[in-house]
Amino acid sequence: MDEPVYEERLLAPASWWLVGLGFAASVWWVFVLATPTWAAWLAAAVALGLVGGFVGRYGAVRLAVAGGQLRAGRAHIPLAQCGRVEALDPEQTRRAGGSDADARAYLLLRPYIPTAVRVAIDDPNDPAPYWLLSTRRPDRLAAAVAAGRTGRE
Repeated sequence: MDEPVYEERLLAPASWWLVGLGFAASVWWVFVLATPTWAAWLAAAVALGLVGGFVGRYGAVRLAVAGGQLRAGRAHIPLAQCGRVEALDPEQTRRAGGSDADARAYLLLRPYIPTAVRVAIDDPNDPAPYWLLSTRRPDRLAAAVAAGRTGRE
């Protein structure tokens, strides 16, 4: 794969990790009151592992524009099949992912990222009319897709 023109990881915020740590501590407390100490530590470790796995995986999503493709998580599409690209502010993102959403669209939204990019899909064989992607830098992602689409990548 070519060197990415744009790349971003949609990492979960620290507050999610702190909530997970609090959950594991709560599990430890419940277990330490009713079981031997070793069982409480084991239960807390399992809880911490589950929370870490969930938050880590949820926040490991990657957006990239590289090699003539737009990649969003496991999905990818050639830039030649991307149409109009629009950077959305927080209010536009909220509406686009809610009341104005099309059920056929590909959505990669993260609740902790307030902005997004909407990429129209110009492939008649693709059932998705557009992709809606959370991003912390919507103008940069939109510019990278637009540049790649016109062959200036």
